[in-house]
Formats: sequence, structure tokens, C-alpha cells
Amino acid sequence: MTKTEVKKRIEKLRKEVNHHRYLYHVLDKSEISDAALDSLKHELFKLEKEYPEFVTIDSPTQRVSGKALDKFEKVQHAFRQWSFNDAFSDKEMIEWEERLQRILESKEMSTSLDYVCELKIDGLHIVLTYKKGILERAATRGNGIVGENVTQNIRTIEAVPLKLREEVDIVCQGEVWMGKKVLVSLNRKLKKAKKPLLANPRNAAAGAIRQLDSEIAHSRRLDIYNYKIDEASFSLPGTHLEELKKLKELGFKVNRNYVHCKNLKQVFAYYKKWETRREKEDFWFDGIVVKVNDHQKQKSLGYIGKGPRFLIAYKFAAEEAVTQVLEIQVQVGRTGALTPVAVLAPVRLAGSTVSRASLHNQDEIRRLHLKVGDTVIVRKAGDIIPEVVRVLPKLRTGKEKAFKMPSRCPICSTKAVKAKGEVALRCPNKRCWAQEREQLIHFAGRKGLDIEGMGEKIITKLMDEGLMSTHSDIFELKKRSLEPLELFAEKSADNLIVAISHAKQADFHRFLFALGIRYVGEETAGLLAKYLAHKMKKLDIKNFLAVTAKMDREEWQNLEGVGDKVAVSIDQYFHTKSNIKLLQKLHNLGIVIRYEAIKKPQRFAGLNFVLTGSLERFSRGQAKEVIQELGGNVTAQVSKKTDYLVAGQNPGSKHDRAKILGVKIVSEKEFLKLLK
Repeated sequence: MTKTEVKKRIEKLRKEVNHHRYLYHVLDKSEISDAALDSLKHELFKLEKEYPEFVTIDSPTQRVSGKALDKFEKVQHAFRQWSFNDAFSDKEMIEWEERLQRILESKEMSTSLDYVCELKIDGLHIVLTYKKGILERAATRGNGIVGENVTQNIRTIEAVPLKLREEVDIVCQGEVWMGKKVLVSLNRKLKKAKKPLLANPRNAAAGAIRQLDSEIAHSRRLDIYNYKIDEASFSLPGTHLEELKKLKELGFKVNRNYVHCKNLKQVFAYYKKWETRREKEDFWFDGIVVKVNDHQKQKSLGYIGKGPRFLIAYKFAAEEAVTQVLEIQVQVGRTGALTPVAVLAPVRLAGSTVSRASLHNQDEIRRLHLKVGDTVIVRKAGDIIPEVVRVLPKLRTGKEKAFKMPSRCPICSTKAVKAKGEVALRCPNKRCWAQEREQLIHFAGRKGLDIEGMGEKIITKLMDEGLMSTHSDIFELKKRSLEPLELFAEKSADNLIVAISHAKQADFHRFLFALGIRYVGEETAGLLAKYLAHKMKKLDIKNFLAVTAKMDREEWQNLEGVGDKVAVSIDQYFHTKSNIKLLQKLHNLGIVIRYEAIKKPQRFAGLNFVLTGSLERFSRGQAKEVIQELGGNVTAQVSKKTDYLVAGQNPGSKHDRAKILGVKIVSEKEFLKLLK
């Protein structure tokens, strides 16, 4: 063959291989045998090896790279990757729908809702980016804002299209998973090699994707299902149902078991159907995901806390096991809550050995009729802390003993109190050793400032020795104080001092989370960091204190994703003298907070915007990001502090309130002029 003929042959082979990949992975069909397809791939491989000048990045032969990586680079997601809120009963699902309808009603929208239900695959969340139809990047979820570039390993998955069926730009989400048969086979090999076994599918998929050598990832025979478009160069469909169909048209593999439900009754029927069929599929799934079908309503419902309001994961009953309660201990948390914990006879549950389970409070113990010595059923759903769900009274021997919560803190003996509207007893003593210890563990922990070497054991020892009682004490530790202690040698003391020094440079969202403000989790800390960073003239703790001192409860409540209860907690924290004093001391000790620099001119600095109605050029989320990139703030409600109301088509009650308050109202066209 001439070179021209070779090139044409290669192009035809690629087209044929991609056609059969689409049939097999997307349409669940096959026109030829696996052996015939392997033969086509083999011919293509041989021709490309002989004529490397004709090799392209999207060729089916380029799924495995020959060179192992040294490490994975960090990448920032174009769109925030959210977690899901969970429901565990029909009642919780009904309450969820009622909340959505109240929000839609307040925005003068139709409260009629239909849904799309999908299986909740237990795997690894992946974000795929394509440019002109070619796979450009694949990244893990990470913390939702920053993930890791794992493109080299994702390319090894046959179900991931290297080239789409249309030359479009698109960012979409998917779930990478490992089949049950593959995991069993892999564990057999690991056992033979006397290596630790993989306990669950998520770990198996994550471990495979995080291999620096793509040959190893390729050998794990992973699969993927795609389910959401974040961004595209084409007009996005108006419903989630159409979105899934569009993904299939482009060549993405979509789980075929999704269904359109007109109401919750149909959702419940779908749930019951799949609850009894979990063992029949080759992939693991631990529930269903229920999504509002209408995209316009999705945008209006927005996000809160860790996830979108417009979807929810309805979890199946968790894995359960029977064991015995040996003892009930009372723990004191960082907020002072007294929590009874059951010490169990060790039992294997959801891929791990469980020896403790939360009992929540005295009311829960009373509801269960639980006694020390009882035989109980415990369950664990995914990463949730194990809990006792039922007592088996017929197995009692008569030696079981009743339990009663102590009236005083078991650590400092302060009289326990119960706040109005709360079930839990609390130790009101802010200087309680146990609270201080838990706060320090949280502050220095992996999700906080991540001080390597400062774990629970070290913190306990340093507190026992009187070297530490609050956050700022960490940064005043000296090597000479550590070396005489039993747990430290010269090298380990050096290492801890170095780690503490590194922790002085703290990412703003980690710093906020590390402070341990009640109800402020990782997701909320990220939202607060973004909002506050735009308000601060200079990024340091001094300016941070100045900004929060001027903020009131209403402003916190107006932040999208911050509910009333969270706003009250944040407001109280930043107006408490002891907390202000602590932050001032951290500033004086040289703690530096970092936030990714915004390169665009800050022409909206200090201005507050509210968005209402449907915009043509932007989604609500895109408009919000543009405003924040230019230094502005976007709040959920119109108030006297609002500078601009951006009004799209069919504006709601916010438009009327803005008129009453004299807030400047701009159309989308006028908003575009402001941007220019």
C-alpha cells in the first residue's frame, strides 16, 4: 500500500472500531464478535506502529500511555462539583418535595414537579472535558473545587470516548466503577500475593484511577456511566431526560436504567423495584438519585450546604449485622455535646470491622429500649458512622443493665444543660479539657490545617503535659519542649516543628473549616471563603476580622447555600470576644491565609447583586461566577444593602421588593454593558 492508502485504511479502521465501541458501550448492541473487534484493533495497532506519523491522540490505540507519571497535578474545576443530600425514607422524600414546592412558590413558579430517577452507582466521581470532540482532560472530584488530573488513566477505560460523535466542547460528569467479578478476581490475586484486600468498590475504583502507571489502571478493567453536562458549546437541553439522551447521542455511556417519573408515587415504585435487584447487576449501587427534571426549576432551586436542592439520593437500607453491646461510654465533642457510644463486640460490616456505634442521645437509647449487654442489630451506610438500629430482646439473659446519661460532664464534672429545642445534653464549660482536645484535633486534622504528625495521640500528650490548650498554642511550641517527652525523639520533634511552620500558610477555606464553627462543614467553608475573599481589601486575618465585624445575621442568611441555623452560628462566632481574641493572636503569630488570586479587574468590588428571572446569555450560576470574578457579591434576597438587581425574563417578587427599596434594577442588556 502507498502512504496515502495506508492513511485512508487507518482512518477507516478507527471509524469502524469507534462505531463498534459506541454500539457495545452506549447502545448495548454488537454487530461483530469480540474476536473480530480485537482483530480490527490489532491491524490498526500494527499500521500505526509502522507509520507513527499517522497516529492521532483520539486513536483507539492511544488509550494506554507507556510512561508512568511522577505525581498527579492539581486542577481547578470550571464548575463546582457538589455532593448529594441523602434521604432514607418515603417520609423524608415527601418532606424534600414540600420544601422544593415552597421555594418555587416563593419565586412565583409552578410547583408541579416531575423527576428523573437513576441508580446511584458506588464508584469514583470524574469530570471529563472535551474540546472540539476530543478528550482533553479528566479530573477527580477532589474537594469539589480542586481535583487531580487523571487523564492518562481515564483514557484506558474503553467506555470513555476519546473522540465524540460531534465536534463540540463539553464538560460532563460521570462515575467510574469496577465490576463485581473484576473485584473478586483482583482480590484473589492480592490474597495470593499476601497483600491487603480491597474492601469496597469505591476504594477499588479510586485505587485503580490513582495508579501513576496507566498500564496498571488498564489492567483493572474499569467502566463508567455519565450523567450530567456542566457546560457545552451547544444549547443545553431543557430537561434532564433530554440531557441524558444528548449524552448518549454524543457517544457517552449512560446507565440504561434511568426512568422518567411524573410524581413521587412512581419514584417510590422505582426505588422498591431496584432495592430487590441489587445483586443482579455487575456494578454496586446503594440507592437511587432523584432529580427535578426541568432545568429552569433546577436553577431556581439552587444549592444549599454540600449539594443541590433539586436532587437527592434516596439510599437503600444499609448493610446490617448482629453483635453485642459490651459497654456504653459518653464522649464529649468539640461543641460540648455529650454523646453516648456503644462499645461493641467487633463485627465485620460494610467492608470494615466495627467495634463502636453512635447512640446519639438518651432519647434514642430510650426509643431502642437498649441495655448494656443487649444483642443488637447495627448498620453502616457507606461512610456514615455505624449505628444501633434495633435490640433483640428475646436474646436477653437477665444480666443486662439499664443505662442513664450522666447529669454532669464525665470529663470536667460541670453540670450538663439542654438548650431549648435541642435533644442533646451539653457541657457548657468552654474550658472543658475534652472540648479543647476535640477542637484541636479538628483544627490540626487532615481536613483542617493538615499538620502532619499532630494526631490524636500527640495532641492528648501535649495537653496532658500542659503545653497546649488552644489553637494558638500549637504555633508557640518549641523543639526543646518536645524532646524530653516520651513520644518524641530529636528527629520527630524537628519534623513536627517543620510541619507546624508549613501550616502557617493556610488555604482560606481550610482555615475557616478548621476553626470548628458549628454547622460549618467543608462545603460551607468553601462558599464563605469565596464570599469573604471578595470583600477583603487585603487577604489576611486582620482584614478578615474587620469584614466579619461589620457583617450581620441578615447578610450571612442572604448567602446562597447558608441556611438560617448556619447563619446564626456564624454570626455568633464572629461576635464572640474569645474567638476574636484567638484570631487576633493567630494573626500576630504569623498565620497567613491564602486564596487564589483573581486576575480580572475588580470593578464590582464591594457591590452586592441579586439575580432574578431567566437570563438568555447566562445561566444563573454563570452570571454569579462572572460577578464574583469581578469582585462583586451575589446574595439570595433583596435588601437595603443590594446595589443592583439583574432582572431577566419573568422576574418574581424580588423585582417588586427592589422597587420598594429603591434598588437599581438593570436588564440583561444593561448588565452586559456593566461587564464591558
